[in-house]
Amino acid sequence: MESIKIRFGKHIHQLQDVICKAFEQADGLAVFKEEKWERPGGGGGRTRVIENGALFEKGGVNISEVKGEVTAVMKKQLQLEGNSFYASGISLVMHPFNPFTPTMHANFRYFELYDEANQMIDCWFGGGADLTPYYLFEEDAVLFHAALKNANDPFGKELYPKYKKWCDEYFANRHRNNEMRGIGGIFYDHMRPAENFDIEKLFSFQQSNANCFINAYLPIVEKRKNAIYNEQNKYWQEIRRGRYVEFNLIHDRGTIFGLKTNGRTESILMSLPPTVRFDYNYQPGVGSEEEKLLRVCLHPKDWLNIEVSDEEKDEWARRSNTC
Repeated sequence: MESIKIRFGKHIHQLQDVICKAFEQADGLAVFKEEKWERPGGGGGRTRVIENGALFEKGGVNISEVKGEVTAVMKKQLQLEGNSFYASGISLVMHPFNPFTPTMHANFRYFELYDEANQMIDCWFGGGADLTPYYLFEEDAVLFHAALKNANDPFGKELYPKYKKWCDEYFANRHRNNEMRGIGGIFYDHMRPAENFDIEKLFSFQQSNANCFINAYLPIVEKRKNAIYNEQNKYWQEIRRGRYVEFNLIHDRGTIFGLKTNGRTESILMSLPPTVRFDYNYQPGVGSEEEKLLRVCLHPKDWLNIEVSDEEKDEWARRSNTC
């Protein structure tokens, strides 16, 4: 049987094709432009970017497989102990034009660490997906989280609550009183093989999550894409995009890892939105829809306890069957 490293590499290559096709069909106008690149020191990747479409202002779907020496900087910044490494993954983010349509991010990765004899001494999976709305529609949050829960539950009912909480804590701007950048999703890291969760089960778990998020997001895009918006709505979207940039540049582990391992800067910073605002001490109006969103971002919420109609539950169950 092929190694997990090879199988996961094949998986992310196939998944990139599936994702890009799905988003191109949804957009109906723009297509992804592809650029292949090589990393000095070992490995490379394939970056695909979509811009100025009918729905998506900017988006990207990147895959990479990189390897090389564990440098002193990596040991210090990333707390790695080993001689060399291998890392692969797929990362994507979609920034829509319409401020009533949320931004979506997902990342799924695999890592191996080797000693001086090139023997593997550690390996783990990491990943997750999260949603960043600019205006809060509770039913969208419920549906997004329900799809992720459906992907996690076959591997243990305790996983979704655990990784939902981790996501709430991770995707937060700690320099802004732990203000979340959105309504969360799931996040997990350093998932190592264990007696009750061997490498094959971990791989299946990773695939389940990676294969699910399209159905967790595109129905929301379809529902919100024609919403009428004005300049104030767009202004608020750019204010919140500023928070997105702050998180990615200050706290995001993937960004830090990529830059510390001499990754391709254009691909790493592809996740940043095209237009943002950094107004001084901007405060939304009291009682406004903008303030409603901000209140939620300050206080993580258990979205799956919110009541939705039976019709909505049935529709989402049907959509989520492929997760």
